[in-house]
Amino acid sequence: MTTTNIAALPTRPEDVPAAFAARFNSGDPQAVRELYEERAAFVPESGDAVHGGVEIAAANAPFLALGLPISVRPRHVHVAGDVALLVVDWEIGAGEARSTATDVVRRGTDGFWRYVIDSPFGAAPSGVSR
Repeated sequence: MTTTNIAALPTRPEDVPAAFAARFNSGDPQAVRELYEERAAFVPESGDAVHGGVEIAAANAPFLALGLPISVRPRHVHVAGDVALLVVDWEIGAGEARSTATDVVRRGTDGFWRYVIDSPFGAAPSGVSR
């Protein structure tokens, strides 16, 4: 079931970061979870990827629990057909957490773009994220 009162699922890859921020800022974990493909990978700061909705929700939970807004600033969006690479600077609160993400999104058969790989610390030098 799609959460309709928060933000529509993105129909363009460049809209994925803003859709993520809107859903994250709603505080609704289900709304965030809808932005991931069923077998997506999430790469936390440790570098040990987790897979699937339940594990990704658990990995996102500590950030949502902060109760602080996230801001995003896409740096690059590179599209190849139904797949795109996103490089996005993000910050939670006033620097409680920040980094540069390297993400892969894909357009599904329903026309919506979702994360295949979400690597929020993927483009940051070691030790810069907090």
